[in-house]
Amino acid sequence: MCCSVSVRRLPERYLTPVDLADLLGVPVETVYQWRRKHTGPRGFRVGRHLRYDPEDVRAWVSSQIEDSA
Repeated sequence: MCCSVSVRRLPERYLTPVDLADLLGVPVETVYQWRRKHTGPRGFRVGRHLRYDPEDVRAWVSSQIEDSA
């Protein structure tokens, strides 16, 4: 018998702060605090809109997992 693990895939589009908060299960204010403190995933502006590259988010999450191990 084999157990399958459900892995949530990142979208193939740039993420909004709300998308990122939902994906990680944190309040959206936490995402903005990470940005102010330069501790979260790297974000960028498109005009006045903040966006996150899914690959940058993946790399940041991986680094968080490695740091906590």
